Amino acid sequence: MSATPGHHVTRHHHITIATGGAQEDYDFHTKVLGLKSVKKTAFYDGQVPIYHLYYGNDVGEESSLVTTFPVAHTGVKGRQGSGQVRYVSLSVPPAALAYWRERLTSHGFAVREQERFGERYLDFQHPCGVHYSLVGVADDARKPHSKGPVPAELMIRGTHSIGVSLRDAEAMEEFMQLGWGGTRVASDRNLIRYSLGDGASGALVDFEVEPERKAGTWIVGEGTVHHMAFQVPSHAAQNELKLYLEGMGYTDVSDVKDRGYFDSIYVRTPSGAMFEATVTHDDGFRCDEPVERLGTEVMLAPQLKMSREEMLAQLGYLKD
Repeated sequence: MSATPGHHVTRHHHITIATGGAQEDYDFHTKVLGLKSVKKTAFYDGQVPIYHLYYGNDVGEESSLVTTFPVAHTGVKGRQGSGQVRYVSLSVPPAALAYWRERLTSHGFAVREQERFGERYLDFQHPCGVHYSLVGVADDARKPHSKGPVPAELMIRGTHSIGVSLRDAEAMEEFMQLGWGGTRVASDRNLIRYSLGDGASGALVDFEVEPERKAGTWIVGEGTVHHMAFQVPSHAAQNELKLYLEGMGYTDVSDVKDRGYFDSIYVRTPSGAMFEATVTHDDGFRCDEPVERLGTEVMLAPQLKMSREEMLAQLGYLKD
């Protein structure tokens, strides 16, 4: 099959999760998982202030990023179910799994060992209930956060795969193959795996077929994954992908949205999960902070009609 504009999608860029309290979320990602705070800013949609927190490696490279919307102060709860991204798995060296099992257990997290697609997983949950996994991946050359509480040789390298819950896979498989440039590479019980780009860790999408599972919510509600973002190389490629998807009949593809550090389009996929195609700005996260200061100050989102101090008075100050 000849390449389509869907093949502009090369790998993960970031995953975005609606969590509970901001400090709880910050401590989980930086003190337990050992990720770097790459950027503290606010949700770019709407007028209600909500933190948007980015965690990753030393410079916040694509596919190292987990991002969150802590929404406890809004009182909005999400419901997990079909039609959502169900979990994110993060890559660690295989020899580090024993270390991570002990580390997570010592911090009070229930850990369950599983095997999927011939890979060893440690499954656990964020304090808000979202499912995370650590998976042993050999030869992952991505650079980890090097100055956190976890030794660099044992540290998370980035995202490995995401898991999407759906009731029927047929329409989504068509979307992945024709619209998103994916290749079906494996199946395991009720799981189907697709790869993107070079198919390495950080370029995998898994689908969990659950015909009887009730639908989950799509709102920015605590305890759910809101969307998954994927990297495309240029604005020209992004525009070509948008026009191509619209030509397939996905006419709800969003216009390009400037997110400060990258530009994005969004599409509600046949699975129900929202996917994003993202082009990183040339200076990325360094546009408003030098690399040695990344993630230290709160950057105000431009749509909020308030000062940084007013926003922090509502959201609270994060403590390292």
